[in-house]
Amino acid sequence: MAATKALGFVLPTGFFIQPSLTRRGGVRFSVVQCSVSSVTSTGTASGLLEKPWSSYNARLVLEDGSVWLAKSFGASGTRVAELVFNTSLTGYQEILTDPSYAGQFVLMTNPQIGNTGVNPDDEESRQCFLAGLVIRSLSISTSNWRCTKTLGDYLAGRNIMGIYDLDTRAITRRLRESGSLNGVLSTDGSKTDEELLHMSRSWDIVGLDLISDVSCKSPYEWVEKTNPEWEFNTTSSHHKESYRVIAYDFGIKQNILRRLASYGCEITVVPSTWPAAEALKMNPDGILFSNGPGDPSAVPYAVETVKELLGKVPVYGICMGHQLLGQALGGKTYKMKFGHHGGNHPVCNNRTGHVEISAQNHNYAVDPASLPSGVEVTHVNLNDGSCAGLSFPAMNVMSLQYHPEASPGPHDSDNAFAEFVELMKRFKQST
Repeated sequence: MAATKALGFVLPTGFFIQPSLTRRGGVRFSVVQCSVSSVTSTGTASGLLEKPWSSYNARLVLEDGSVWLAKSFGASGTRVAELVFNTSLTGYQEILTDPSYAGQFVLMTNPQIGNTGVNPDDEESRQCFLAGLVIRSLSISTSNWRCTKTLGDYLAGRNIMGIYDLDTRAITRRLRESGSLNGVLSTDGSKTDEELLHMSRSWDIVGLDLISDVSCKSPYEWVEKTNPEWEFNTTSSHHKESYRVIAYDFGIKQNILRRLASYGCEITVVPSTWPAAEALKMNPDGILFSNGPGDPSAVPYAVETVKELLGKVPVYGICMGHQLLGQALGGKTYKMKFGHHGGNHPVCNNRTGHVEISAQNHNYAVDPASLPSGVEVTHVNLNDGSCAGLSFPAMNVMSLQYHPEASPGPHDSDNAFAEFVELMKRFKQST
């Protein structure tokens, strides 16, 4: 039979970190009483509380053979995906709900995540499409006036795996040196490291059509503008004339739609497989090709749609849309070593000479040397010199490799939406 003993300890108050504000001098003492349970004859402890800390119950196994022990939060299970790192300091909820991360684990280089919890206003899509979240430290508390639940509860409710308490700096250096790596996240202790390594080496993101899973299934109208409380560009509301825009959903973020609406656009969102002829029947003033996940070469049907629409009306491509335009114009795309993922990428606008700090999320880029004459490279990433924007005036084409709406990120490139409106305005006047 278990026995419980009461032990008394007398400690000087000076042992405490926070000093007493009421102390008048002299020595004060605090008495701490705790209970200790003895072990029964069967070897089990009676009355002991659970450990207040988590144990290492998860593994990240990368295709290079490295195994990283971690602690899990959110959902449990075993998932395989490509691991990329994101350098954003804030905005993890927008990152979680960005459809462009489908098929990927996202490692946050910012060491502490979860401080602000989650809220219903910062969603960028209808669900989380990424395969898992990898972080250094999970905040034990939340502090934000908009918070409605913790990050762990949010991920668990959406069946998304998360791991923490592993060396994310060392993993980031590995990704920078070796390039993006496929990996497996698992909380299944019955699987050996060798089995998980085989899974990571048997899977490849290249050539997968990830757009079909994230695109909407039927057309819908979008009318919501940026909330006036968060509106940062007071000139966007000065556009009194409206323009009808067809937005192809390759994994579109909601704040792209909000920014377009704030600039006076009437928007119809259509699925990625929507025929070009049907889009033209809607009599649009312009067409947007949105961001999206994966390899542009894996979706030839989207490239063909873009080709059929070129020259008919002004078009604007963002991220995946930029890459599809590059291929449709006759250029080639290539997979980058570790891609661009973060809210702090410097881009030079070749037309103005200005430098914009941009939000980016892509693993593929357009090869500017493969583009035909007449196509202008308008923006260049200053970190690696890659193509960050295109223009083809003969066909009223403009595109950006990064996110002008940010969310999360700086607002330096928001004026690109005004440029698209101006492009539609000039085309409408000329016809």
